[in-house]
Amino acid sequence: MSEFVELETAPMTTEQVVSITRANNYGTWRMQKTWKPLHVVDAEGCYFIDVTGKRYLDFSSQLMCVNLGHKNPRVIEAIAEQARELPYIAPGYATTARARLSQKLLEVLPEGLEKFFFATSGTEANEAAFKIARMYTGKTKIISRYRSYHGSTMASIAATGDPRRWAMEPGGKGQGFIFAPETNCYKCPIKHSYPSCDVACVDYIEHMIRNESDVAAIIVEPIVGTNGVLVPPKEYMPRLRAICDAYGVLMIADEVMTGWGRTGKWFCVDHWGVKPDILVTAKGITSAYVPLGLCATTKKIADYFEEHYFAHGHTYEAHPMTTGPAVATIEEMHRLGLVERAAALEPYVRAKLEALKEKHVSVGDVRGMGLFWAVELVKNRETKEPFNTMRDKVEGKLLVVDQVAAKMMGVGVAQQAWVSHFVIAPPLIVTEAELDFGIGALDEALAIADALVE
Repeated sequence: MSEFVELETAPMTTEQVVSITRANNYGTWRMQKTWKPLHVVDAEGCYFIDVTGKRYLDFSSQLMCVNLGHKNPRVIEAIAEQARELPYIAPGYATTARARLSQKLLEVLPEGLEKFFFATSGTEANEAAFKIARMYTGKTKIISRYRSYHGSTMASIAATGDPRRWAMEPGGKGQGFIFAPETNCYKCPIKHSYPSCDVACVDYIEHMIRNESDVAAIIVEPIVGTNGVLVPPKEYMPRLRAICDAYGVLMIADEVMTGWGRTGKWFCVDHWGVKPDILVTAKGITSAYVPLGLCATTKKIADYFEEHYFAHGHTYEAHPMTTGPAVATIEEMHRLGLVERAAALEPYVRAKLEALKEKHVSVGDVRGMGLFWAVELVKNRETKEPFNTMRDKVEGKLLVVDQVAAKMMGVGVAQQAWVSHFVIAPPLIVTEAELDFGIGALDEALAIADALVE
């Protein structure tokens, strides 16, 4: 083996790093002219650090994914160990890392999910779920919901209910996805017509199935993620499961964001004792240190493919560099008791955010579970009218939530904002003192929104 020789390279200035990034890379989900990326050089625990040494509390775990916090030593070592042992082999071969992860998944996934397809993102895992559902049922249509996000590739964006889908149409409409009302108890999309709604949003799905032919599956985020942390009524998921069973429709649970302890259970569906036919997840499965997605199915679905062609796969499926660190991630979650920690901190966060709502006239609603929360801003509490709309986002208009988030960033708190709300989802290792700091920064910055209330 040849000796490794380190090549000297001239250091880049921050101006060069940002300029090259800006000139040669796309900034996602945005107009490019306003993209001015921050030069980040380090991260540890609940913080990341820019080139000047300034520390930022990572109050949304980047994209709601760094559940272990940054630089967990055991997961980092697992990455190195896997690289030394076997950095890549084609997915047609068995590996120890793949087998060990499969065993770990059987311990934590909802009972009955026993067969796995490993991808490299939640988007790819959803693509697998759609193909499996169609192959297994022989049907085509898949019901999704408005105010949802399921990925960025052609089928997964076609299944997405938010405006990120719009640019891909009409192509997306040929993908066989139809949309049901979202579950939004703060601003119900159908309650104005049916004041005593009694969870009419789930009953409407039954109405859709009855009036559509060829429905293979329905995909739901048990708690909607980016689009508002929308928590369903306790009756919703069990009733949806019953509807799927009655009509022979598969239930796909998209737990890309809500899985891995985020809501105070290993998986969000566990709150209601509901067992999906297919569960899709990613993000927290490796705390986002390496890109891994998972599509898990029941044995009943798996048995179908014993004598039917499984028409799916890709080069990086079950990549050893992703499956190895995932084992370490699950072990660290057990060791640190992070699922239980998220549940234990829920009352503390709830009380803090409810106090914000009482104090600030711009806060219309707070909602969430575990360490997964939304703070929704409105310019009029009576009408619940937001400051901005989805169309404002697509058209690149300055959003009130972005102004508030920028103010928070100035004092060292990074907060994800989307159209009219903030997604509060810190690493599961967060302390009460860090929660106080993050919510305190939001408290101060909300003065910007309060001043714009009608």
